[in-house]
Amino acid sequence: MNEPNSTVFGAFVGGRVVHGHGPQTEMRDPATGRLWGHATDSLDLVDAALDSATQAARDPRWRDLDATQRGRLLLRLADLIEANAEQLAPLEVRAAGKLLKTTQREMARAAAWYRFFGGLADKMPGQSIRLSVSAEAKTVREPIGVVAAITPFNGPFSLGAWKMAPALAAGNVIVVKPPLECPGTTLLLGELAIEAGFPAGVINVVPGGAEVGQALVSDRRVDMVSFTGSSPTARRIGAEAGALMKRFVCEAGGKSAHIVFDDADLDSALIAARQGVFSNAGQTCVAGARLLVHRSHYENVLERLIEGAARLRLGNPLDPKTHIGPLASKRQFDRVSAMVSRAKSEGAQVFGGGKPDLPSPFDEGYFFKPTIIVGAGTGTEIWREEVFGPAVAVVPFDDEDEAVVMANDSEYGLAAGMWTRSMARADRVSRRLRAGTVWVNTYRMMDYRVPFGGYGQSGLGRENGIDAVREFQMIKAVVTDHAPPLDPFAD
Repeated sequence: MNEPNSTVFGAFVGGRVVHGHGPQTEMRDPATGRLWGHATDSLDLVDAALDSATQAARDPRWRDLDATQRGRLLLRLADLIEANAEQLAPLEVRAAGKLLKTTQREMARAAAWYRFFGGLADKMPGQSIRLSVSAEAKTVREPIGVVAAITPFNGPFSLGAWKMAPALAAGNVIVVKPPLECPGTTLLLGELAIEAGFPAGVINVVPGGAEVGQALVSDRRVDMVSFTGSSPTARRIGAEAGALMKRFVCEAGGKSAHIVFDDADLDSALIAARQGVFSNAGQTCVAGARLLVHRSHYENVLERLIEGAARLRLGNPLDPKTHIGPLASKRQFDRVSAMVSRAKSEGAQVFGGGKPDLPSPFDEGYFFKPTIIVGAGTGTEIWREEVFGPAVAVVPFDDEDEAVVMANDSEYGLAAGMWTRSMARADRVSRRLRAGTVWVNTYRMMDYRVPFGGYGQSGLGRENGIDAVREFQMIKAVVTDHAPPLDPFAD
């Protein structure tokens, strides 16, 4: 496998690495701010990528491939991902500032995603329906066609697997747009797919910004769009996809409530609260950024949360002792800083936050200290809007009903968590929470077998599990009557 140029990243079209003539974006290491490469915008290559995908969709080598054989290709790809994890992980660390130790685990988990959907490829049968003595119907599940997959900067490879694995298992072809700031791992995936035996054109990669995404969504050769990113962008893409009658699935923003009831195991809840909001520097869609604590434990939890956050180590993402790496870009750092500053100006107390004092070269990185915000009203920006940084707002509640009302008072509904020793309460509250995933006595536990998606402004459709493959399939009904037709116009 050939690694893309270490300083200039291009695109992957028709089974090979290509370089267009679009503008180049500087790639700066978020941990140091230092320039380490360039990525070329692929807007001028979108047409070629869609031609390649359209041809691959019609190619008998892919169109007529038995579902079991499709599954075997995915299994080979999973093996190659595992074999190349040491090459893949540092690319994402350098581009997005993620911790090496967690990124290596993400690569292994991505391989598991491809392996799961590879095993599922030939296990999605249609249905036979008897209509009468002489008539019957059957349903046939078919690929939708050309899928545009738009992936986020906080996990282009791992979250890309959530889209690409089920789409390929269903027999689709893909044009994937990773973020321009972090294209390397997806480009390498394209090469690995060819090595695994996928026909050229089944997977195409066109890194870029909003214009590349717009070009994909608006092109009539694209039959479906799968998007992960912010809710405002999801709404814009969804409006255009809907106007063109395209299938649209998205996982968008979140502002998840994490509830600590009066009967909670506080030690475990505190571990989960820190992990749930500070992992990946808070750049996760399911971050438990609204922490609701029963008033009987509020002061204790708040004190321990502040102390625990202050002990977390920020620094070199390559160091296994580092707990929190940098935010992914200066743009992201400025955004998080501004939101925390506004919360403080509105009267909230802020513990932590701001740029840490780190030695060179990390003093130039985009690090932001873990931040606990107290006294923010439920109508404030910091309580209602996604920060996408290491910041949590903490509020007390008095009873179960109040906690549920506060948790549900959000336009988002991606996830929620709760801590309680009462399974009756866990069942009761989980039914009342408006969230696509509810974690009980755990947080951020995700699995390829479990459907994932949101309510409200957090998305449409589901990723993962059997439901994910169904999102990428059309259902055709074939109706047969073996009896001669009755002539309604006969004398």
